[in-house]
Amino acid sequence: MRLLPKKLLSRIMLLIAVLLAIGQFASLQIFEYFEREPRAQATALQAVTVVNYTRASLIASQENLRLALLSELTGKEGVRIYYADFMEEIAPLPDDPFIHLVADKIRERLGEQTIITTKHYGISGLWVSFGIDQDDFWVVIPNVHVERPFPWQWLGWIALVLSLSLAGGYLLAARINKPLNLLVSAADKLRKGEQPEKLPEDSVTELREVSTTFNKMAESLAELDAERTLILAGVSHDIRTPLARLRLAVEMLPEKDCGYLKSGMVQDIADMDNIIHQFLDFVRGTEGEPTLMVDINTLLQALHERQQRAGRELVIQLAPTYKVPIKPLAMQRLLDNLVGNAYNYGGGQVRVTSQIQADWIVISIFDNGPGIPESHLQKLLRPFERLDTARSNAGGSGLGLAIADRIAKLHHGKLELINRPEGGLEARLSIPIKN
Repeated sequence: MRLLPKKLLSRIMLLIAVLLAIGQFASLQIFEYFEREPRAQATALQAVTVVNYTRASLIASQENLRLALLSELTGKEGVRIYYADFMEEIAPLPDDPFIHLVADKIRERLGEQTIITTKHYGISGLWVSFGIDQDDFWVVIPNVHVERPFPWQWLGWIALVLSLSLAGGYLLAARINKPLNLLVSAADKLRKGEQPEKLPEDSVTELREVSTTFNKMAESLAELDAERTLILAGVSHDIRTPLARLRLAVEMLPEKDCGYLKSGMVQDIADMDNIIHQFLDFVRGTEGEPTLMVDINTLLQALHERQQRAGRELVIQLAPTYKVPIKPLAMQRLLDNLVGNAYNYGGGQVRVTSQIQADWIVISIFDNGPGIPESHLQKLLRPFERLDTARSNAGGSGLGLAIADRIAKLHHGKLELINRPEGGLEARLSIPIKN
């Protein structure tokens, strides 16, 4: 179990990358917007200066020398001067906010009658008109003076900033995620009844407080659990001693006068002893028992033999042999509880099957009893839950199925109670092949 698994962490990093990219794009757009005005002003001033100097040169020259002067000026710094014929079709300005802004600023200085285009006679550039007496002229400023080349170097800086931001975000997320994962793992162990390792308390301030509080809580729960176990163990010992004396006294009663009471008293004492045993099983759990690779069929064969020795005919149908990591004594206790429950309340006919399904080994205990109301199937897996029906555990403590469910969860498995369509109940235990 992980608070931030790799897939979620990847999504977070992708979200950070998208937000950073949007931020970078927005910054570029803002820069472009505020940089457009002064750049258009400079470009327009350059064009106006060229036009004014050209016009002044032509006016100052003699009329018969203007053609020679035009030839002399054309090509200087890439600027060209042509005679204009405004009867020809002139292409409109392109849909570019910057070009329109430049054109507006040129007209502010040269007059609204100034004609401006960016392509004429198949030649690209900034074409600006002006007139001298009856003659009209074009000044053509090359694109290199008008258009700004794409700042490719910006892409490198953007990529660098984006990479550093993502690296910083990843390190920050990993630093936060690690203690949170440890916290979730420890809480999961605590939920299963295991004692988690102490959480490190050297993380960021907020998480340090959480880890410290969790450690104190885990220690308090461990102390409480130890005290509860000690109390119940003491109580069970104190109760079992007089029960043993009571049973011995009952066994010594004469059959002639007390035979009809003797068997019932012995059974009641045995039931009381069994209830105490269930209390201890529920409280003690499986602490200290190691996990071993065990053939599940070996446990089921041993279960079959124990039932035979008790005089019960248990039908078993086994899947191919397969070893799984389990705690053998705990699993034996689980199977005994399920089979015992099936014999007590299931009509006396019990069948056990095992089968392999994908990554699970599924063990089913079938009986022919009256079943359980659907609304109570999950409730019976809780401690001290019993039914006032034909399957009521009147002689028990209501802990048998709760113990079985706890052991199943300890093995990362699950226990389900399912009513059979043909009648009876199926207790289905699913154990993962790999924990």
